[in-house]
Amino acid sequence: MADGEFVPSRAAAQTGGGSMSYDVPPTGTTMDGALLFGLSIAFVLVITAMLWSGSIAAFWNLPSILIVLLGTMAVTTVSFSIGEAFGVFPLIVRTLFPPKRDGRRACERAMNLSEIARRAGVLALDAILPQLDNEPFLQRAVAMAVDGSNPDQIEEVLTTEIDVTTERLTRSANVLRRAAEVAPAMGLIGTLVGLIQMLSTLNDPNSIGPAMAVALLTTFYGAVLAYMVFAPIAAKVDRNAADERLIQQVYMVCATSIARQENPRQLETMLNTVLPPSQRLASYT
Repeated sequence: MADGEFVPSRAAAQTGGGSMSYDVPPTGTTMDGALLFGLSIAFVLVITAMLWSGSIAAFWNLPSILIVLLGTMAVTTVSFSIGEAFGVFPLIVRTLFPPKRDGRRACERAMNLSEIARRAGVLALDAILPQLDNEPFLQRAVAMAVDGSNPDQIEEVLTTEIDVTTERLTRSANVLRRAAEVAPAMGLIGTLVGLIQMLSTLNDPNSIGPAMAVALLTTFYGAVLAYMVFAPIAAKVDRNAADERLIQQVYMVCATSIARQENPRQLETMLNTVLPPSQRLASYT
């Protein structure tokens, strides 16, 4: 094989007979195994401790649950808009079932597109745009290059979009972090309410024990929500946002490289700077 010859790793441009194709596997969704495993183990341990200590029914109190859940939602909404606060619920689902994101796969797609542009011209990518529907950011980036936009303009527009996307995800993570701060406080407030009710019935010794247990349940609920749900998911949202930003930056570099009509070898060198050594591309030999 001659030096400098391109060797596509997965998808490849096909130029025979004037036809060209670019295989873009469906992005789809996956399940975050680490998040599911961690939450499952944590709750299993807590529930097991409940069962060992007696009846699990003793840990159920509807008023305490309402104080913590509704109170946390209400106070968190004060710090944000209603849309941002309630947007957390679909965000939690997307965090548990995120889209498949693979940095190396994104780099391979970028390299294949660059090679097509090199072999058949930038305009040849216009026929491939419909195949990029599952990667809207990449589709917009390549479309700008096909339309003849200035590389600096492409970089400016896409950088703005990347920053806005990152900011939106960061704000959503901040909602979860704020909820993690509020939940223990609402638990404490519920406990104080229970203690006040308990003190008002000190003349009945038989009611002190059950009343104290109910009072402490709100603190328990608040701690569980804050430290087992909201805070870990907020950290995972930050991690997913960083992964999404990296892939979008890969696509932006691809689009600007195509617009500048650079050699794919230069693009490969740039992309390898963001990949771990074990995953770096070796398309040219």
